[in-house]
Amino acid sequence: MGYAVVLGEALIDLLDGECAGERVFRQAIGGAPFNVSVGVARLGGEVSFAGSVGDDALGSRIVDFLTEAGVGGRALVRVPVPTTLAVATFTGADPEFRFYGSPPSYALLRDVPRDLVAGAAVVYCGSIVLLHPEFLAAARTVWAATTGLRVFDPNVRPTLLPTPADVDGLRTVVEEFAATADLVKLSHADAAVLYPGLSLSSVAGDLLSLGAGAVVVTRGPAGALVAVGDDRVELPAPVVEAIDATGAGDSVMAALIAGLLATGRPATVDVWSRHVSYALRVAGLVCERPGGAVAMPTRAEVAARYGSDA
Repeated sequence: MGYAVVLGEALIDLLDGECAGERVFRQAIGGAPFNVSVGVARLGGEVSFAGSVGDDALGSRIVDFLTEAGVGGRALVRVPVPTTLAVATFTGADPEFRFYGSPPSYALLRDVPRDLVAGAAVVYCGSIVLLHPEFLAAARTVWAATTGLRVFDPNVRPTLLPTPADVDGLRTVVEEFAATADLVKLSHADAAVLYPGLSLSSVAGDLLSLGAGAVVVTRGPAGALVAVGDDRVELPAPVVEAIDATGAGDSVMAALIAGLLATGRPATVDVWSRHVSYALRVAGLVCERPGGAVAMPTRAEVAARYGSDA
């Protein structure tokens, strides 16, 4: 088993909550790629996080959490700006995010140690950092230097894409990375923003035609679509009592990366489907907890929730 490098943002989520009868915003360490890195470590994989955080107390909280979670921090840098805040509001279990802090503390990574990238069995890239030219340039360099498996997740945030031109620009970047990815994971919400009017099967087919090895589209409580070549498999999600879906998609990605580290790239859609079925169970457990990086479970917790064969 090798190790993974996860490239992306770390920040502080402010989530709706209540304290002593008053409405408050509860702090939670997050950022989709950061959640992914923690999720991989909790599931037994070796992983390093590559990103930037502020030089303030909140940045220190992120660094401490990373260390406690067992995630490598060699490629994590401190930058002289306040750590970005993401305020999450809910109309149901799924959050909507608004981001505060300029320049964003998460977008200031310029390079990643070459030997760290060269030795990685899996490299993950994606999310809102790709909207920033400097970070995008660093991500392209890492992606090109990767000799292991490439995993990509666009993780679209519509509030950061105010115009059709912004959506078009992100779609171009998504397709650039997807063309050489071994796995693309996106949500049904991502697909709706990037490819409005297309069915999920059509979106998956388009990404496969660009060169992606496999595509997984998550559909919340409806499960996931797995697409490999001409094969399409729809998988159900476990029935859970969801209280907070923050980080659920990230946990799917984490479980898939942990699976790739353990067994390598699946050769058939059936093997991919087994990986995704397990990942959906992980996500179901995350939905039953207050969200963010703290919600990422261990394998033992997944087994305890769903049975030893989970």
